[in-house]
Amino acid sequence: MKPQEAKDSQQSTPTNDIGGLYKKLPLPPTEVQAPSITKGNSVKAQAPTRRNLDEPLTTTPIETPRPADKNKTPWLRDLIGLGIFVVVIFIGSVLINTFVFRSFNVIGPSMEPTLEGGMNGQPNDRVIVNLVPVTLSHIGGKDWIPKRGEVIVFKNPQWDASLDDEYIVKRVVGLPGERVTVNDCQLKVYNDEHKDGFDPYPDFKNFAENDKEVNTCIDGDGTDVTVLDDAIFVVGDHRVDNYSMDSRNGNGRASLGTIPLKDIVGPVKLRIWPINLIKIF
Repeated sequence: MKPQEAKDSQQSTPTNDIGGLYKKLPLPPTEVQAPSITKGNSVKAQAPTRRNLDEPLTTTPIETPRPADKNKTPWLRDLIGLGIFVVVIFIGSVLINTFVFRSFNVIGPSMEPTLEGGMNGQPNDRVIVNLVPVTLSHIGGKDWIPKRGEVIVFKNPQWDASLDDEYIVKRVVGLPGERVTVNDCQLKVYNDEHKDGFDPYPDFKNFAENDKEVNTCIDGDGTDVTVLDDAIFVVGDHRVDNYSMDSRNGNGRASLGTIPLKDIVGPVKLRIWPINLIKIF
């Protein structure tokens, strides 16, 4: 066979040896040609540097994990964090109770039957008072004036450290500058719009369903009070037989007098207890 014919025959023979193909591929270079240094018009090639392909990669300092310092006390750090958390919660609670909302237990019969005060085996109602309108008014340098008929909580203007009833809940009846009277079991409010007086109770909301059965008369005959410009006139929802100490003063009954606007805590917005009697005011 001629040499040329043998070459042609070898090229025409197909191969199925995949491994043989990979063996024929060129190997990666084992030398890295360093850059040339040019000086003037002459070029000088640097000697190639040889790299060992089997040499493992080294980690950089930024990738190296830093071991924990055994001299530090992690429990002290956790204790400080817990202390900060407790302080933040405490401050948050104080701010909320001062400027946002506050809860009160109703004690006594003065707001029956609308609110139960723990009499005759009944549980004490617990209510939420909205402080936001009062807070915003104070920020604006003004006293907050409630709407007629609202149930509010205020600080007892006659309270001292020996008394338990520092805060009291009543219903607003007379507004600043108005005159309030009680005669023949009927309460009337006099103002610029009602020169002859009017009975505000039919327009009040959130009374208990049996209010008219309990309050057949408004006690306090002889009451005749003109409300100051910085005060309001309040009455308890239990309006018969002197059950409620409020702004009425007729028949020699004990009276709180009118309530200064500055002593108002805020309006009652929600009864949260008992759970089956939840109510929005």
